[in-house]
Amino acid sequence: MKHILLTLALSAYALPSQAGCYADYKAKQDDPLRLHYGVIELPDDACNNRQAATRQVQHRLENEGWQLLKIQSIFNETGLTERKESAGEFFLRF
Repeated sequence: MKHILLTLALSAYALPSQAGCYADYKAKQDDPLRLHYGVIELPDDACNNRQAATRQVQHRLENEGWQLLKIQSIFNETGLTERKESAGEFFLRF
């Protein structure tokens, strides 16, 4: 039993930690003009690369008929709570 617990503990320690990566952004639709501010979760490979993050957000928004205007910031899960109310229905929607 001790061997199993030790193996599980070592396995958990060896796994990379998943901190979560998010971006907040501004987007628009035309005809009629609609604007929104939102928060989106990013894959790990886009966390430290603003261009990759921009491509990722653009692609997801375009699939829903929105045009990305600007990535405001890229942050980890500690910034989610403060942005939730402002993002409203667009909080982690895409």
